[in-house]
Amino acid sequence: MNAGWPLPKSRTTRLSSLPQPREALPEPVSEPLPRDISPDAPQPGPVFPAPPAQEDGLILPPAELADVPAMERRLLDALQGSRGTRETRAAVVAVLSEVLARGNAALEAALRARPLEARAYVAAQTWLTDLVVTTALRVAQNHLHPNPNPSEAERIAVLAVGGYGRAEMAPHSDVDLLFLGSWKITGRVENVIESTLYILWDLKLKVGHSSRTVADCLRLGKEDYTIRTALLEHRFLFGNKPLADNLHDELWSGLFARTERDFIEAKLAERAERHQKQGGQRYVLEPNVKEGKGGLRDLQTLYWIAKYLHRVEQAAELVELGVFRPEEYSAFHDAETFLWATRCHMHHITRRPVEQLTFDLQPEVAERMGFTDHSGRRAVEHFMQAYFRHATRVGEVTRIFLTGLEARLVKREPLLRGLFRRRRKLRDGFAIENNRITFAEPDTALDDPIALLRIFDEALRTGHLLHPDAMRLITANLHRIDARLRASRRANMLFMNMLLKRGNPERALRRMNEVGVLGAFIPEFERIVAMMQFNVYHHYTVDEHTIQCISTLAQIERGELIEELPIASRILEEGVNRRVLYVALLLHDIGKGLPEDHSIIGAQIARRLAPRFGLTPEDAETVEWLVRHHLLMSDTAQKRDISDPRTVRDFARAVKSRRRLDLLTVLTVCDIRGVGPGTWNNWKAMLLRQLYRDTADALENGLEALNLEKREGAAKRALREALADWSRADLRTETARHYGPYWQGLPTETQVVFAHLLRGICTCEIRIDLHPDPARDATRACFALSDHPGAFARLAGALALVGANIVDARTYTSKDGFATAVFWIQDGEGHPYEEARLPRLRKMIERTFAGEVVAQKALEDRDKIRKRERRFNIPTNISFDNEGSEIYTIIEVDTRDRPGLLHDLTRTLAENNIYIASAVIATYGAQVVDTFYVKDMFGLKLHTKSRQEALERKLRAAIRAGAERAQA
Repeated sequence: MNAGWPLPKSRTTRLSSLPQPREALPEPVSEPLPRDISPDAPQPGPVFPAPPAQEDGLILPPAELADVPAMERRLLDALQGSRGTRETRAAVVAVLSEVLARGNAALEAALRARPLEARAYVAAQTWLTDLVVTTALRVAQNHLHPNPNPSEAERIAVLAVGGYGRAEMAPHSDVDLLFLGSWKITGRVENVIESTLYILWDLKLKVGHSSRTVADCLRLGKEDYTIRTALLEHRFLFGNKPLADNLHDELWSGLFARTERDFIEAKLAERAERHQKQGGQRYVLEPNVKEGKGGLRDLQTLYWIAKYLHRVEQAAELVELGVFRPEEYSAFHDAETFLWATRCHMHHITRRPVEQLTFDLQPEVAERMGFTDHSGRRAVEHFMQAYFRHATRVGEVTRIFLTGLEARLVKREPLLRGLFRRRRKLRDGFAIENNRITFAEPDTALDDPIALLRIFDEALRTGHLLHPDAMRLITANLHRIDARLRASRRANMLFMNMLLKRGNPERALRRMNEVGVLGAFIPEFERIVAMMQFNVYHHYTVDEHTIQCISTLAQIERGELIEELPIASRILEEGVNRRVLYVALLLHDIGKGLPEDHSIIGAQIARRLAPRFGLTPEDAETVEWLVRHHLLMSDTAQKRDISDPRTVRDFARAVKSRRRLDLLTVLTVCDIRGVGPGTWNNWKAMLLRQLYRDTADALENGLEALNLEKREGAAKRALREALADWSRADLRTETARHYGPYWQGLPTETQVVFAHLLRGICTCEIRIDLHPDPARDATRACFALSDHPGAFARLAGALALVGANIVDARTYTSKDGFATAVFWIQDGEGHPYEEARLPRLRKMIERTFAGEVVAQKALEDRDKIRKRERRFNIPTNISFDNEGSEIYTIIEVDTRDRPGLLHDLTRTLAENNIYIASAVIATYGAQVVDTFYVKDMFGLKLHTKSRQEALERKLRAAIRAGAERAQA
């Protein structure tokens, strides 16, 4: 709970207006209160007894958590020797602080030694919290505000509520308390409560509190389901036990009675809203362990509803009631234990109540929980796959339980709506119960195991959801999906029909994946279920990414993305081999998680599987080629200069046919969009469209159509048309001053900008044009200046200083000695710079070139890697390619991204007399691939191996130095 519940004004005005915990508390009235808040006389025994605990249920025995007799002796000494309420409180806090510190240290050490014993840990953490809370209460009512003759109004009970009431305490969980009065809260009792709270606050505990009467609890619980849920989990701690028992009886006989349907509806709506806030996906790669889909709150929702309906105290009791089968409860138990262990380790690592399992936490949690590197994958990836598999089991268990309740108690379809809605007639073997599809004869339904697939097809065909009984039967019979069924022609035709004929195949695939059918039917797919890739780029696990890709393809086919994806939409409208495309998308990442290149191993798997799905040898070969080369188009578009005819010719030779180009284009678009929200943008769309059009033209008209002379002539004609108001002399000057690569590398609108910038320019000035280019999701920054070594690096440094993310850059030297450089840049959110921010950008560039700002020095404090990305291990790879361009050497640097990286690389190249013609930047989360088209000072390629090796060493040294600075 979050700082308690809403407090009734009539009862809590004084408490709710308390000063902040660290401020001084006014001296309370020191009138006598009873030695014990309970109505009975003080009982013999310890003054500060330990709370009860079953030692076999704690991760450590109570004696190892706290030396209670020693604590009592120290407290009595402190109480006898202190003067005044503040001094007494301070002495008590000193003793309890040590108790908490030692107990928490012992608990953390125990969890480090037994990292998966989370249930025993949270029980022990609760016991330690009980000890401190009840001791603070005894100090407050027996020693700070004693009263030997209490009135009835001065008898209260103290209850733990929320997670604390459930006895589930993580290291930094809130301590939620209910101070329960008989009919009103008197001033004397408020003094006891205030003193207790100040002790707990001074102990740095996060306390949520409220003071109410039984009538208040019933009234507020009726109005607010959050309060009602907290009351459902109350646990007596201290004080007047009969009063607590009275509340318990009144809740069950009054507030909870005959309101089951309302409570379930509220909890289901709350669950749906919570999932939506967390992104609606179970496989978000930085999940919220508490609130996310498949997290602890889902299990707690199940428990709340079960307790509300059946008055159970433990989830295990649901097995006896027939709500769960033993194997389902086992999955519940294992998932809950794993999630609690994860959450407790997160709290220990961060020393605060974090709930989101961020990238920077994942490796350390994995290490603490005993995961190791093996099978070509990192420990963190194995840990996160285990996490997501448990989250999936949480989904299965809660779906079975909640869907059954939903069908029985909540969402009964109105009779008239059911009568008038047209439904497709069910095929033999299936029935509808509570508007959900199930097997008509469960005992004999699986005599033919193909029914395990047929029910998904039938649900997709008719639009019904699966009944929980059907899901249970399927889960219990996955072993029936054996080699014989997988080889069955009927079964594979049925599976392909779900992909190709129902219009929304992602729905069936996701259902099949969640209950294990997809992995059983395609065992090679089972390995990538819940597999995460430890990087910032991918938003989903591998299996969820695959389903997202197929969902995108289905959307394109349904005509939902015509404006966003015109080329892909046209390709599908004109007709392609859909069977090849769907199978290739299904299998394109199936090789991930193995030591080999996933494209190569995936192609080998596709070669085996494609014939099984009924593909002809020719189509199977195409699927294999698509899987093997599914990254070819995106890599070419994003990592190479596609204005270079050589790039397009090489890509066209690899693709070979228009048929393959069309298939690869659609697959590439779906693959990029399936990575996650925001990954697809206009910049990538522009690159892919240009590469597609140029390649299609080359394949149709011949590769010889791609030549420099033809492009140069067409570019000059276009420029003359755009500058129709210029004189012939000025046009001749402009068209004669540039070399061939300038004309092939820039669009006409950019050449127009440079024409104006260069017109009448002198060698002592720098001219700048900044213009948002929404069509490319970038801002175009053009610079004209006298050419000199290092100009590109200085421009890159100036842009880095204002936080610009460079996505593409070109620089050309004119025949009359001027440099024309153009950068396409984005802000930190991946959008064009707003007009209001452009003046600052211009000013920084001018100051950098004037020498007022030295980019290398200024970047030292800004060139930092974000904390959440520091644990990513991205090796540096540098390659030299003299075949990919006619006149340039292509240097590709694949390494960890950071703000000052491009400046460091370009400065290093300039210092080694390397001329940069263009730079193409492709960013994949924390990883970046910077590609430079370069020549040496004589205008030649870097042919010699020794020259390449020497340059590589210097580039690596620059990367290493920058990385050390960024990590500092």
